Amino acid sequence: MILYLHGFRSSPDSFKARVMAARLAELGRSAEWRCPMLPVSPFDAIALAERCVEEALDAGAPSRVTVVGSSLGGYFATHLAEKHGWPAVLLNPAVVPQRDLSQYLGEQPLWHGGGSIVVEPRHLDELRALGVASVTRPERYYLIAATGDEVLDYREMLAHYPGARTTLIEGSDHAISEFPQYLDDVLAFCDGVAASPTPPATDAPRAAA
Repeated sequence: MILYLHGFRSSPDSFKARVMAARLAELGRSAEWRCPMLPVSPFDAIALAERCVEEALDAGAPSRVTVVGSSLGGYFATHLAEKHGWPAVLLNPAVVPQRDLSQYLGEQPLWHGGGSIVVEPRHLDELRALGVASVTRPERYYLIAATGDEVLDYREMLAHYPGARTTLIEGSDHAISEFPQYLDDVLAFCDGVAASPTPPATDAPRAAA
């Protein structure tokens, strides 16, 4: 099964989540897909993600679990990968979100469907507690990072996942607007199949200088 974790202020209606859900539906694999609306509390988000997996497996979903995380969801995905041994796909993942989100304390509007969340100082403490100092098995990870990410620094991503399979996109943006071009490789990784390189990207097995 595939568990997709969206980013900060995002939702299951995010562009990449909708693209993945649509492709899996085309393949007749919708039963494998889980993409919950994550609560603002990082601890609660992790608990919900784990509960989604447990319920999906109980319902007969494939036993191989891959977690796909975008931005802040990538930070959560890394925690879950280390905790449970799951493979993880990281899409412009946050590396130090407790630092990056410190400027977003208070009420923050959501990107999709209206509404808002309230970010509290304790949420930054929760993020810090979920941090992974270094990944233990880089072959478990597939990192897709864009040099044109206007929100997060791709160099921090590369440095945090040395040795992982990495597709470095020259340019692009935080949302990875060209994500459909990389979807086949993402699904191949989720299925445990060696992914083929995508022409617009550079496969880099370790961090760049």
